[in-house]
Parts: sequence; C-alpha cells; structure tokens
Amino acid sequence: MDMLAYIDPGSGSLLLQAIVAGLLAIPFFFRRTIGGFVDRLRGGSGEAPGPDRAEPTPAEASSADAEEPRR
Repeated sequence: MDMLAYIDPGSGSLLLQAIVAGLLAIPFFFRRTIGGFVDRLRGGSGEAPGPDRAEPTPAEASSADAEEPRR
C-alpha cells in the first residue's frame, strides 16, 4: 500500500510562515518577563523598562500646548 504524503506549495508556505511567526513572537511576548528577570539578576528593581517615557511625543506636546491659554 502506497502512502501519499504530499504538501502543496501553498500549504507548505503557510506552515513555514506559522512556524517563523511563532518563533519571532516569543521574544516580544515575554520581553517584559525576561527583562524583569535579567534586571533582577543585575541588581535592579526587577521591573523591565516599559513604554513610559520621560519626554512627551510630538502629538502629546502639541496637545499640551493647545490646552495652555494664549497671552
């Protein structure tokens, strides 16, 4: 009895894309957890740097300027 194991190019590329996407998503998903762990190993507070920024973005700066009264 012959076993026919055939994967057409479309299915193969979809499978390859899913594998690559999964492997590339792992570091982004665990960035905060791994970053906090590494920071604790280095003697930090244990919190990975988040999206908080000291300087406002240009959009935030322009909206803050719009709220100030003009003299």
